[in-house]
Amino acid sequence: MSTNFLKLAKISLVLVYLVIIAGAVVRMTGSGMGCPDWPKCFGYYVPPTDVETLLWSPNHEFEKGQVIIYNEELQVAKNNFTSTDKIDLINWEMYTKHDYAVFNVWHTWIEYINRLLGALAGLATLFLALLSLKYWSSDKKITLISWLVVFGMGFQAWLGATVVYSVLEPVKITLHMFMALVIVALLLFLIFTASKRSLNVKVRNQIKLLFTSALVLTLVQIILGTQVRQFVDKQIDTVGETAKNLWLENPTIKFYIHRSLSIVVLFLNFYLFWKIRKSKLPFKKINWVITILFLEIGTGILMYYFDFPFASQPLHLVLASLLFGIQFYLVLEASLWNKSDKSL
Repeated sequence: MSTNFLKLAKISLVLVYLVIIAGAVVRMTGSGMGCPDWPKCFGYYVPPTDVETLLWSPNHEFEKGQVIIYNEELQVAKNNFTSTDKIDLINWEMYTKHDYAVFNVWHTWIEYINRLLGALAGLATLFLALLSLKYWSSDKKITLISWLVVFGMGFQAWLGATVVYSVLEPVKITLHMFMALVIVALLLFLIFTASKRSLNVKVRNQIKLLFTSALVLTLVQIILGTQVRQFVDKQIDTVGETAKNLWLENPTIKFYIHRSLSIVVLFLNFYLFWKIRKSKLPFKKINWVITILFLEIGTGILMYYFDFPFASQPLHLVLASLLFGIQFYLVLEASLWNKSDKSL
């Protein structure tokens, strides 16, 4: 497999994780509607830095598609024109995807950076897919999965648009996150396939089963965690952003399942860690898993018992996505070693 292909696959993976991190920052800062339209931001490819840019003014040249805020509504220019002394709404049409019309420069640029990283990740995966065409004759699955990543990125971009149009509907945000994990898994498979080598290590099927079980439990925890986050978002709407001590007041049963299941996840992975050490198996990434699990549980404790300290929520989400990626790669490694076992 080409070294360039492997490098580009790793770069794509890093960019996707940067998008996940940026998305977590967007949620932490409440910047999800910083750009109320899509794919542009207030009608610009590079968003404004001053609200004055978004206000109507006389004797000003407006371009088709340009957005202004007028009477607490978004108005979009129908064509290129120069304004007169008074606004003429015949030159404008109201933005109908939603009725959100607020400009906050910090929120706008945080969301814009998130989108910019998404665009860079999309370009990287497109170049990766083009590079994969040379492997069509030797390994079709590399080419097929590479292009599946591109389509996945396109679907993810569409999901991002629906999140904006729905004014951050929690279910759509959850689906957006889940799709990001699918893309991570596909890229990890490409990296694994591009870098694998023949191995002489015997591993029982039990190890693979344990790795798979741990991965499935992590995925369940991520889904439950997003459901808990949806509850928190509703609480914030009800009690306000400053009443952090009330964000988890009277939570749903999903919160208690999520909290209890974290103990099961921890013990299962500790058992895996012990089995690997005892059998002297070369699954070194299990050390990363244990470290991230402690950090993940730590951020969960901080949120519940110390009223959501700064950055604890996005850190909790990013750690979960990293944990998923490492565990998925361990499942792939265990699969390869099991195949090697058959040839010994």
